Amino acid sequence: MFGLNRTVFRFVNRQHQMETNTASISFSDRIRPYFEVLKFRLSTMVVFSSGMTYLLASGPNVEYSKLWLLVLGGFMVTGSANIINQVFERDIDSLMKRTRNRPLPTGRMSVAEAVSYSSFLGIAGFAVLALNVNLMAALLTMLSLVLYGFVYTPMKQRSPLAVAVGAVPGALPTLIGWVAYTGQITIPGLILFGIQFVWQFPHFWAIAWVLDDDYKKAGFRLLPSSGGRDIKTAFRIMSYTLFLIPLGLMPFQLGITGSMSAMVVTLCGTLFLFQTFSLMASCSNKAAKSIMFGSFLYLPIVQIAFVLDRV
Repeated sequence: MFGLNRTVFRFVNRQHQMETNTASISFSDRIRPYFEVLKFRLSTMVVFSSGMTYLLASGPNVEYSKLWLLVLGGFMVTGSANIINQVFERDIDSLMKRTRNRPLPTGRMSVAEAVSYSSFLGIAGFAVLALNVNLMAALLTMLSLVLYGFVYTPMKQRSPLAVAVGAVPGALPTLIGWVAYTGQITIPGLILFGIQFVWQFPHFWAIAWVLDDDYKKAGFRLLPSSGGRDIKTAFRIMSYTLFLIPLGLMPFQLGITGSMSAMVVTLCGTLFLFQTFSLMASCSNKAAKSIMFGSFLYLPIVQIAFVLDRV
């Protein structure tokens, strides 16, 4: 009798543990899509740029509470824009290997959930920026959301000019960081915007080169000229990379930064440029991948150098 009771007790206890584990896994599965649609790494890169530019503008007079609220609000609005992008491209994403496992194509998140989540993040992020940073920074952030979510996203299937359009919201975080501290759009802020704007062409085109086969399945037209992985595209990539060197030296010329960052910009720009020569010589995916990874390193290194070398 007692043995039977112990057996029943163990069985009930084991069933309870299984139900608890199942509930835990189910909760995790429900939460994970909300994290994934934010595109955490991309959003982090965006707010990194705005944060670094804020530090460059403020110098030693950093208001850390405002800096963290800038990062928080910017992250929320960026996440909102990323969700809008995925809502519009949910059917297209299912065609590409790189994106087919995202929450919307797999049905792990509904369109209604995504729209509600995006709306909450966008409104809350705007409020954080408008109330705690300044209205102009908040408005520029929302401009970035509109351009990325509602202009660049649908344009990707229509014209290679989408890269130029997408480069605007991609570069706005630097201007937003400058405006967050200064409260106004000035020449230094526009130059920093220009550096990130030009950087995005070799960055985007290198990615489009590497992922061209996948992008063609979705009908994306992101490579320049004839849209081919050829010498013309490689030359375009080289041209924009070359222009980064004199443009990157302008903060030094204006007295915003010192000679140390000027040397870093020149060195990084030259190494970046050499990578494009390799692509022109080989027109290979390997060379395009080198440019892609090189572009990921170039921007944070240059921005950190600017901040550390502020005059």
